[in-house]
Amino acid sequence: MKNLINILFLAITAIGFSQNLHTDGQKIVNEKGENVLLKGIGLGGHMLQEGYMLKVPFSGQQYVFKQHIEALIGKEATAEFYNRWLANHTQKTDIDSLKSWGFNSVRLPMHYNLYTLPIEDEPVKGKQTWLEKGFQMTDSLLQWCKENKMYLILDMHATPGGQGHDLNISDRDPSKPSLWESKANQEKLVALWQKLAERYKDEAWIGAYDIINEPNWAFTGKHKNGIDEQENKPLKKLMVEITKAIRKVDKKHILIIEGNGWGNNYNGVLPPWDDNMVISFHKYWNYNTQAEIQGFLDFRKKYNTPIWLGETGENSNVWFTDAITLMQQNNIGWCWWPLKKLGFNNPLEVKVNPGYQKLLDYWADKADKPTQKEAYDALMQLAEDAKIENNIFHKDVVDAMMRLPLTNGTKSYKAVNIDEDTLIKAVNYDLGKLGIAYFDTDYGNYYVSTGKERTGWNNGRTYRNDGIDIYKDESGYYVGDTQRGEWLQYTFEASEEGDYEIAFTTKTTSECAVLIENKDGYSEVITIAKNLSWNTSEAKKITLNKGFNQLKITVLKGRPDLKEILIKK
Repeated sequence: MKNLINILFLAITAIGFSQNLHTDGQKIVNEKGENVLLKGIGLGGHMLQEGYMLKVPFSGQQYVFKQHIEALIGKEATAEFYNRWLANHTQKTDIDSLKSWGFNSVRLPMHYNLYTLPIEDEPVKGKQTWLEKGFQMTDSLLQWCKENKMYLILDMHATPGGQGHDLNISDRDPSKPSLWESKANQEKLVALWQKLAERYKDEAWIGAYDIINEPNWAFTGKHKNGIDEQENKPLKKLMVEITKAIRKVDKKHILIIEGNGWGNNYNGVLPPWDDNMVISFHKYWNYNTQAEIQGFLDFRKKYNTPIWLGETGENSNVWFTDAITLMQQNNIGWCWWPLKKLGFNNPLEVKVNPGYQKLLDYWADKADKPTQKEAYDALMQLAEDAKIENNIFHKDVVDAMMRLPLTNGTKSYKAVNIDEDTLIKAVNYDLGKLGIAYFDTDYGNYYVSTGKERTGWNNGRTYRNDGIDIYKDESGYYVGDTQRGEWLQYTFEASEEGDYEIAFTTKTTSECAVLIENKDGYSEVITIAKNLSWNTSEAKKITLNKGFNQLKITVLKGRPDLKEILIKK
């Protein structure tokens, strides 16, 4: 009996005691009344693939991608690919990792078609057929969140018919009635939310229901995505209907609302109509200043209702740190986008295998059509590479999100001890903020605020997500596109104090010069002769301390590509 009690106690402890979230004035709190600042990330690309996440060169809706796959490998093999993708993309290890990195919540972008049939496929018009696939996937994800004491936010990302003219977001087929053009689609969405609420009404680790992701539709305005709508009557009407349906079965959970125009146009939508509601906003490619969020801060105060940054990301580490710092200074929870994709500016990167690259080239009319087997093998490898153990982990992104909003401190990217090691890779400059760990003249995309073209940061788009431009050739990664005044800092250990020699592996189209400095007053200029292939510069004398050492490398002249810093006795 005693063993049974112990087992039950451990099980309860693992799951976590009931801590339903609810609103309390302008705050989100748990059942103890403690303020909860949600630090979350969205599982974009999991249930719903957007074309840019897969680097496709055609229209980015998931159904279009699926059609292209079916044309190469057939329907049966395509179904196998999707089953593998859904099983691999998000697993318990992903959620365990998020917890270990410091996140406390997860936003699940749901595709309605994993939970119910499209209206045109319903055997009986007006009836709802429920599919267990989506519910079972959600159950598993919720269990992993419970075990990590993390909140799961259910986000209706792809609604029946699709909620906007930005087609990729909701996998919308414009040849069929949208959510706003079909009463049957609206009824299906209301019924689906009630079904979800019935299933999860007693689940404490369900953080909230995010009713409709990024509506973007012209009801009476001129802009097709609804950014100039003044009333938004159909949007509010539908969200009120969904609220009533949820509240019939679930009085506990927070409801999250989003405005038109990708979530931010609340004209005619407010005030909130439920006493346990959160106002969400989305933030991309603008400045991280108080002025940029003041309108939502005003909503919070005026309506005495919490606000939440429900989706943001797709930028540089500098932008990430600044945005999260701004949110946390204002007690605004946040949720990043996405956890993983085929790209470098997120915590996890899904690799592009050679076979899949050939598919992309074929679809872009740059290569011959692959055989059915080649295409099948490439897609199955892509699904296999979606597993976290096969992803590329970008620790600099996680550091920018979780550590840097709290400190100006730097730390080494990779431990190096000058004794066992004789070189430092140039791309492994310190983790830290712009102007403290490194400096680069281009460091983020702010085109929404500037009104100008989109700007880049790491022009090589690989390895790290700072402004430093990193490239890869047959010999490995290197720092390129350097400019005068840009610099890098390196922290490392030395086994003993004494004199060493330092040199660089570089290539350059003209004579260059770099300045080496440390905090002990040492400085030395190294001249680098023109060399079009990788070459070792002239060595200079340097004195190292036993243990901790830190060097700053500044470009004084020219634009050298830098691969390695060589240090030896």
